[in-house]
Amino acid sequence: MPKSKVNSYDDFSSSSSGVDRRSPVKLNSASTPRWYIILMLGLMLLGLAWLVVNYIAGPSIPLMAELGAWNYLIGFGLFIVGLLMTMGWK
Repeated sequence: MPKSKVNSYDDFSSSSSGVDRRSPVKLNSASTPRWYIILMLGLMLLGLAWLVVNYIAGPSIPLMAELGAWNYLIGFGLFIVGLLMTMGWK
């Protein structure tokens, strides 16, 4: 039976000089400030509460009755801003 060809690849685990060329990358381990997390969660909860109150008692509240369909934009807008803030959370 014929012998298969053996490909010689460079071994990345060892280098010829004995020194690893890769240096460890230092990550910025600074955590998100507490006010950012509170604001983020607060906006999401406020948006959700706005939508729930609008759905349950919207017509009987004068301000919400005047806003009409804009209540959905306000509620979803607050909620989406809170969700977008999660991208900056570390």
